[in-house]
Amino acid sequence: MVGALIAMDNNALSVMLVSRAIDLLPIPAVLVVLGPGGVRVEASNSAFDAAGLGPAERRPSLIAQIEPQIVAFIRGESLRAEFRIDFGDVVDGRHYQATLARLIRNPEQRCILTLVDQTAELRTEHNLRREMLTDSLTGLPNRAGFSDRLEMLIEDPLKRDRYAVLVIDLDRFSRVNACLGSMAGDELLITVARRLKGALRAQDVLARTGGDEFAILLTLEDGAIDAEQVSKRIFGALATPFRLSDFEIRVACSIGIAFGAAEIDDAEELIRHAQFAVKRSKVTGKSEAYQTQAFDIAREQFGIETALRRAIERGQLRLCYQPIVDLATGRLVAFESLARWRDEQGTEYSPNDFIPVAEESGLIVPLGRWAIQEAAATLAGWDARLGGDCGVKLAVNLSAIQLQRDTIAPVVQAALDCNGLSGQRFTLELTESALVSDPDRIAGIMHALKALGTTIAMDDFGTGYSNLAYLQKLPIDVLKIDRSFVTGMLADRDKIAIVRAILSLAQALGMQTTAEGIETVELSQTLAALGCSFGQGYFFARPLEADAAYAMLVDRRH
Repeated sequence: MVGALIAMDNNALSVMLVSRAIDLLPIPAVLVVLGPGGVRVEASNSAFDAAGLGPAERRPSLIAQIEPQIVAFIRGESLRAEFRIDFGDVVDGRHYQATLARLIRNPEQRCILTLVDQTAELRTEHNLRREMLTDSLTGLPNRAGFSDRLEMLIEDPLKRDRYAVLVIDLDRFSRVNACLGSMAGDELLITVARRLKGALRAQDVLARTGGDEFAILLTLEDGAIDAEQVSKRIFGALATPFRLSDFEIRVACSIGIAFGAAEIDDAEELIRHAQFAVKRSKVTGKSEAYQTQAFDIAREQFGIETALRRAIERGQLRLCYQPIVDLATGRLVAFESLARWRDEQGTEYSPNDFIPVAEESGLIVPLGRWAIQEAAATLAGWDARLGGDCGVKLAVNLSAIQLQRDTIAPVVQAALDCNGLSGQRFTLELTESALVSDPDRIAGIMHALKALGTTIAMDDFGTGYSNLAYLQKLPIDVLKIDRSFVTGMLADRDKIAIVRAILSLAQALGMQTTAEGIETVELSQTLAALGCSFGQGYFFARPLEADAAYAMLVDRRH
């Protein structure tokens, strides 16, 4: 009996001491005990009471909410446990980090619960994350926010093939920004966002994923037809002109579509597919769905770009040389330099494959510089082997992209000076497309090249757009008639008429002519009779390696 009283006094004393201890804590804390009726509070501090964590009307106490965790802890063997608690409603709820600690010397089923209020930190974190995922101008999700929402759909196995991504690119936005200023551009984007939102259904998600790019996460109820219908509504929404300042401006758009599929598990990959389809939409003028084959071709081109960059750095390219002959006398007058590339595995790449990749990637600049220097070095080497001027010119092709991005005249000057050559030994060939891109600038470049003494030839003449006024003003020496007009010419009256017209134009402008693609003696003789100056083609020789070209040069000198 006395022992029981002593034990009771010890328990009461223990509770009293703990309650005094927790009352000193600045954070909410309670002493809880597990009894026959469940968990109950034996003591709580003022911070716990002030936080309103006890029972209230229509709301259980925090202890009742986490009773299963407390029971599991007391019955277990751990000395400490931590977990998070969300207490209250959505608007005024609080977020706590809870810690349960065992009373080691107390045999009773008691523990202490302490709470650290993390509401402010979590709300700040939530607000920062929301800002990171939101476009500040339009209030729409940005690229990261759009990707997050797309990832949620991708992870849902029931919806993997029930959605599509639409990417919308505004075609004239950069011009608006440049002409009217950034404020007008911002106003346009906000208005576009409103119109796009109005063209969508409630369940569809609109985002601004780039400067002039929007994306839509589209829920498909009737399959692909939903995407087509939404595309039509978008085109219609943007068809009405936008009023900016004193102007009414129509902004067209291009739309690319990529459909979700079970095998796609990367949100960014699906967005890239839709962006890739936008490129095709820019060409066709209508919405376009992503096609796997086109993307595979693009991947292959990226592979070529990587390999080509290494090949240029390692000096793995070479020039071949196709002879150009005077049709009246048969004399060898020049060689056209043509880039060739064989990789380390022995794979030969066609110029039709790697030159467009070089132009698109910007590698045409180092490639073009190498070709100019290599051709000059080859010609100087032939001169040295023959003890003087070997009697031929070398022609080098200049890309339209190369003319836009590089300073060609100084590059040519440096190659000539380095190899001790005069400008008269070089012919520079450029296409009609180079003139169309920036006529005035290209005209200045051509005059600078002409000042070096070089010959200027217009390659593939007749296949593009030629402004006769520019032809008259520009320092062009030679018109090269494209092979498409020469091949089969003898059996096609229309081709003969075109060739005659080009020859007459060249004669009127005081230019010489070179016919490409001559494959028979009959073609050679006919073109000579019509007054064509020079010819090249398989009838004379295919493109030759440097040593074979030199051997032909030596043979023709005797």
